[in-house]
Amino acid sequence: QVQLVESGGGSVQAGGSLSLSCAASGSIFSINAMGWYRQAPGKQRELVARIIRGGNSNYADSVKGRFTISRDNAKNTVYLQMNNLKPEDTAVYYCGAGLLNFNYWGQGTQVTVSS
Repeated sequence: QVQLVESGGGSVQAGGSLSLSCAASGSIFSINAMGWYRQAPGKQRELVARIIRGGNSNYADSVKGRFTISRDNAKNTVYLQMNNLKPEDTAVYYCGAGLLNFNYWGQGTQVTVSS
C-alpha cells in the first residue's frame, strides 16, 4: 500500500499563485508516476499534470505555461506550482501515484480562485 499526504492549496485571487505538495510513503517501490487530478463541482475529475520517475511530464492544455510539476525522488514527493491562477482552476486537487496509471490517491485539497 501507498499513502499520499497532500499539503498546500487554499484561496487566492485571480492572477495569484499557490503550490501543492504530496509526499508518498509505504510501498513506494511500486510508484513510477505521480501527479495531480482535479475535480470541480459538477464536473468530472480531470488530469492536471503527471510526472514519471525519469522526469518526463505532461500537462492538461488548460494549465500549460501556468503550472509546473516537479518531483524529488529522494523525498518521494511531487510538487505543483500554480501561477497565474484563474477562477476556472477552482477545484479539489487530488494527488495520485502508481506504476503508470494512478492507483493510489490522496485525500484532496481545495484550491479556490476568486475573480
